[in-house]
Amino acid sequence: MDVDGYVRVSTEEQARGGVSIEVQTAKVRMYCELHGLTLREIIADEGRSGKDLDRPGLRRALERLRSGESEGVVVAKLDRLSRSVADWNALIVEFFGERAGRQLFSIGDSIDTRTAAGRLVLNVLMSVAQWERETIAERVYDAMQYVKKIGNRAGQIPYGRRLANPGDPDDTRLEDVPEEVATVALMLELRRGGWSLGRIARHLTDRGAPTKSGATTWSKSSVHAILRRCERAIAS
Repeated sequence: MDVDGYVRVSTEEQARGGVSIEVQTAKVRMYCELHGLTLREIIADEGRSGKDLDRPGLRRALERLRSGESEGVVVAKLDRLSRSVADWNALIVEFFGERAGRQLFSIGDSIDTRTAAGRLVLNVLMSVAQWERETIAERVYDAMQYVKKIGNRAGQIPYGRRLANPGDPDDTRLEDVPEEVATVALMLELRRGGWSLGRIARHLTDRGAPTKSGATTWSKSSVHAILRRCERAIAS
């Protein structure tokens, strides 16, 4: 079977062990040799987040699947292709589902979609990921009620809220920002899981999570400030 290898690192990951382009490439080559796969090309995206599918290397890999130049893709881990459940659903339907006919091999997740078991594991992992996202949103609901207590703007707008009518200087009502609410949910879940503030900040940066200022990176202090507000709201 002719396959391509796909490797990716974000800017933050390039300096960390275990995920570098070189490490992923070595794993892909060894996997193909052990499993009798003909590796045609290693396609790389360097300094690219996995938040969506809009990456030049990934677009090339998917186009090769569509055209039949490649019959499958080998990755070190599933998150190298995407971190989005919605994107994974689309990839499975178009490429890696039973009817689509293309194959996915994930080394770290022990997935080989040539087999029924491999396809089952892939679909189960995606279902679990979706369940986790929904569970996180439910768990953080009470914590996010603190922003509801701020019916009108008074000073700085808190993370998770925005002006309901920014075009009217006299309207100080606030409303939720769904993307920011989801980010706070993720922060709380990771912190409860024992993650350090620095690790959470790096993870949010890698995911491309929205910041209130529009910056592209998160800092420990920003994460700490938001979590402190949430903890106070939970305690009150």
